[in-house]
Amino acid sequence: MKKDNKKVVYWLLTGCLLIFIMVIIGGITRLTDSGLSISNYKLITGTIPPIGEAEWQEAFDLYKQYPEYQKLHYHFNLEDFKSIYFWEWLHRLIGRLIGLVFILPFLYFLATKQLTKATIKKCVVLLALGGFQGFLGWYMVKSGLVDMPDVSHYRLAAHLTTAFLTFAATLWVALDLIYPNKKPINAKFRNLIIISYGILIIQIIYGAFVAGLKAGLLHNHWPLMNENKFIHETVYVLDPFYKNLIENPSGIQFVHRTFAYLVVASIVLLWFKSRKMTLTLPQQKGINMLLILVFCQFLLGVFTILFAVPLWLGIAHQIGAFFLLSTMTFTLHRFSK
Repeated sequence: MKKDNKKVVYWLLTGCLLIFIMVIIGGITRLTDSGLSISNYKLITGTIPPIGEAEWQEAFDLYKQYPEYQKLHYHFNLEDFKSIYFWEWLHRLIGRLIGLVFILPFLYFLATKQLTKATIKKCVVLLALGGFQGFLGWYMVKSGLVDMPDVSHYRLAAHLTTAFLTFAATLWVALDLIYPNKKPINAKFRNLIIISYGILIIQIIYGAFVAGLKAGLLHNHWPLMNENKFIHETVYVLDPFYKNLIENPSGIQFVHRTFAYLVVASIVLLWFKSRKMTLTLPQQKGINMLLILVFCQFLLGVFTILFAVPLWLGIAHQIGAFFLLSTMTFTLHRFSK
């Protein structure tokens, strides 16, 4: 049987799709304040939600022992609890499904010798990333069960960024199999793509910071903050100054909204430079799609701020980031050795 065949590619792309769905559900979980509704972790028995009123009441009583209920949702009744429980349960269910979809076919492909040694090594890395992502999810939840009814924005950023990178790595392995033959590339242009990729990752991290600190609910004007100031005075209130860039909600929103111009500029530069090059059709499509997506994402970000992060816009903005990273990954792959 041929190694690294189409079935392996479909398996990897299915994993990409599931990670994409997981990120969307994770965004809904975050924006609906559902992430702390399940305060324990049961890998097997937690797959099935509570059945019957007695089990639901037991789950609700457990929730009442933690800060989110005591300080924020003390007015909740059982039906309110069920609504937030659903999203966190679904988020964890998809996480379990991703684990099975990665592990079981991997073992099958190993047993039937359908993977090359190089692909086996890459898949082991993907499995490690997936396991680490699951750990980060629980590590993030734990931070919201101690004193304050909010998870650490640092842990949220680690959890979300690892999800994005796991998706990108899985897509990269699939692209290695779809495009096994590499062509000569322009090293300087490839390095420019790598720089743009790094800029985009930083922006994604700051997007997670904004979500974690609910900074999108502040300064809901554009292009200035609070109608008349490019830099609002609340941006630089902490001492030492660097804390404004990583812990101050106003400062973090300023970085995120300003860094967006750099993301756009880096991709526009890529597009202009590509016009002077002879490119393959996939390379040109990747560059053109980047240009379209970055402007769509920029507009989504502006409207998300102006309307103070309604659920649908917040999710659309997160999906836009996902598509942008996917296209950047594809484009970088097409310009790699």
